[in-house]
Amino acid sequence: MNKEWLPSVEVESAHGTREVALLTRHLMNRNLFLTGQIDADSANAFVAQLLYLEQNTAEPVTIYLNSPGGEVNAGLLIYDAIQGSALTIHMVCTGMAASMAAVLLAGGQRGRRYILHHSRVMIHEPLIAGGMGGSATSIKNISDSILETRDIINDLLARHTGKTVEEISRATGYDHFMNAGEALEFGLCDRITECIKVV
Repeated sequence: MNKEWLPSVEVESAHGTREVALLTRHLMNRNLFLTGQIDADSANAFVAQLLYLEQNTAEPVTIYLNSPGGEVNAGLLIYDAIQGSALTIHMVCTGMAASMAAVLLAGGQRGRRYILHHSRVMIHEPLIAGGMGGSATSIKNISDSILETRDIINDLLARHTGKTVEEISRATGYDHFMNAGEALEFGLCDRITECIKVV
């Protein structure tokens, strides 16, 4: 996320008034943003913020998701962190949840997965990043790894949508775009909301 455009805001406390970055203020209000490309850096930053908020499990957290997806391993780190969290987490799709981001949306806590009215979701099979080359054995190993990753993603989507793995396999065989209503019907989210603040 490009943080340069984010303004600072003034916060009053017993020690006086000070300026803090807007993202810091949102974190203080228990709002997390998962935007842009998912990679090791964004996943590590997200998990660090989630761990910070774990200090108080009594108050809910809202995650705002607007991402084209990215690296599967980084996405699975975020997925595991959310699944293992003791927090009450509201997930809100605000724009686009594609590829790995769609898996994160689906993997939100049941009943707390929201999508804005004009947001979209896209699911598909994992893609090979860059060109594939090397020996025949290397290419086979890469292919086997991609197929294993596909099975992991399809199993997760089946678990969280209530569909069979076969239904998910058919749906992810191509870039499957859905509007908010279609994502709701597919089981990727629980509610269409007009309000960005859900708690």
